[in-house]
Amino acid sequence: MGAQGSEKHLEECTVSNALGTWVFSVVGALVAIPVGIKRKSLGPLVFFGTTGTMLDIIIGVTQCEREHAEHQKKLLQDSQNAETNNNADTDSIS
Repeated sequence: MGAQGSEKHLEECTVSNALGTWVFSVVGALVAIPVGIKRKSLGPLVFFGTTGTMLDIIIGVTQCEREHAEHQKKLLQDSQNAETNNNADTDSIS
């Protein structure tokens, strides 16, 4: 159950980070519009728009994976600390 909750958290984080970033999408559109007008083509809008969107998604997923790794590392450290404390308590009783 813990693994399923972890995967659910990772999925929610990925979606929120992917949707929460929009900077490169806007920059891509702002660059593409004047270039498209100058070239009289929609090609630059497609190229810069999709490139900006993909950068936003990649950055959001990377950020989420980093947060997930930090969370897993913290859980591992907490479990190791608890195990160390249990061993110390057992040794002091003996």
